[in-house]
Amino acid sequence: MSPTNKGFALGVLGVVIFAMTLPMTRLAVGDNSDPQLTPAFVTAGRAALAGLLSVLYLLAVRASWPATRHWPALAVSAIGTVVGFPLSLALALRQVDAMHAAVVTGLMPLSTAVIGALVLRQRPSMGFWACALAGCALVLAFAAWQGGGVLSAGDGWLLLAVLFTGIGYVAGAKVAAEMPAPQVICWVLVMSLPFTLPATVWFWPDAPARAASWLGFVYVSLFSMWLGFFAWYRGLALGGLVRVSQVQLIQPFLALMFAVPVLGEKLDALTVVFALAVVGVVLLGKRMPVGRAAQVPA
Repeated sequence: MSPTNKGFALGVLGVVIFAMTLPMTRLAVGDNSDPQLTPAFVTAGRAALAGLLSVLYLLAVRASWPATRHWPALAVSAIGTVVGFPLSLALALRQVDAMHAAVVTGLMPLSTAVIGALVLRQRPSMGFWACALAGCALVLAFAAWQGGGVLSAGDGWLLLAVLFTGIGYVAGAKVAAEMPAPQVICWVLVMSLPFTLPATVWFWPDAPARAASWLGFVYVSLFSMWLGFFAWYRGLALGGLVRVSQVQLIQPFLALMFAVPVLGEKLDALTVVFALAVVGVVLLGKRMPVGRAAQVPA
């Protein structure tokens, strides 16, 4: 297998792993009518378990300590990917089903692009901003349709999850430009251990949970929080960022399909239509020109 095809295959594997995050998180936390593990425990515990594994990995590869200039970006990445996204997603999935979440979180690639453009002080075209606004409008319309004309608290948490993802990915990408990408997520998790380990003990469940909920917790800890990044980053490196990153567009549809056997949710045609529309807007937005910021004369 050529490096390009291997990279593409690893990219697909990474997207499959991440697509399972939504139904597995829902499986772990349950819903408001049948709560299982608490969102706080799932958030802290998944990061703590992945952080301990990251310690072993960094020791095995004899990784060097990050440079001092990298620590602020690693901290921001931790806020987004270790705390913000998992906690917001877990709180949302207590109130909405995984299919609903799959459509809303389909905006994540566009959110990352918008935040990246702002952080890098780029000058996106009017078409880019039009796509960003259209994507938000589609998601809000879908949420209102499913909520009977009213946005729920779960929708607010999902939009926060989308925002935190963009923040975490952009901050991590800045460090990954100077450090092997798998080590970035490992250092993010390791530097979070002084907070995630005590929080895991503090929020340890005092009520029994189903075995399936613990299975969901183990999945999001080992795969969503850790191994998925290894496959994804390696795929991008081997197959090329432009080609492999397009695979992420199928993630919402995979999440929709996985929710059927894992959670027994029913897939309706209008949900698929909204998912297609969101993915179409994201794809169009990624093709819109983004120029460099204007240089200020010295």
